[in-house]
Amino acid sequence: MRFRLQAFALHLTGSACALTIVLGGLYFGWYRWPGWYLTGVLRVLLIVGVVDLALGPTLTLIIANPRKPRRALARDIAMIVAVQIVALGYGAATLWQGRPLYYTFSADRLEMAQASDIDAAEIALAHNRNPAFAPHWYSLPRWVWARLPDNPEEVSKIVGSAVFGGSDVIDMPRYFRPWSEGLPTLRAQLGTVGDSKYLSKAQKLALATRMSAQGWPPDQPNTLIMWGEGGVRRLLVVFDPATLKIKAFLRPD
Repeated sequence: MRFRLQAFALHLTGSACALTIVLGGLYFGWYRWPGWYLTGVLRVLLIVGVVDLALGPTLTLIIANPRKPRRALARDIAMIVAVQIVALGYGAATLWQGRPLYYTFSADRLEMAQASDIDAAEIALAHNRNPAFAPHWYSLPRWVWARLPDNPEEVSKIVGSAVFGGSDVIDMPRYFRPWSEGLPTLRAQLGTVGDSKYLSKAQKLALATRMSAQGWPPDQPNTLIMWGEGGVRRLLVVFDPATLKIKAFLRPD
């Protein structure tokens, strides 16, 4: 039994280290709050965690028989590790493709734009027309103003595309402007938590209570809803009315 436990401990330690290095790098680079919540990545992490931290070491515990030939034991463990590497690769690739690249303000809302939302043609246009905001493989999340263009025909195309599930202006970095330039427009869109049409009565009451407890007046126009993946996940963003600095991201649930 001691041999089995040693094999299990070694396998678990190695799996935990690999998982920490890969997922930790992605988390600290792209998925820090509010990214991890708005993208809904917990389901991916659960799959990877079950395979790499539970299933893999447990199988090693089962097959690690000291009487088994070392060559056969090494082959069996190698097969288990191969499955773990595939699972970790799947998780890392999924997180990489869905990593947050921009937190945007556009028109009347805050939204997240992920790497998977921006196609290659749009990236090429951004590098040509607006290189300061064009994404690179190493780009970290940025707060930007996704301003609609001045040309009415272009606006009509963008709105029509968004209505039918296509690309919206938040997926078009060729139109992005500095976050600071959009603050006057953002100020005009702020409202009280009680005025939000995207929250239930119970959610409004709970959020107002939390805001009051932290010293943010819930009856002042200092909030805006921020939307995440699929337009389902959302947060209440609380702004400082004077400076428009973000003070908090509050979950409505």
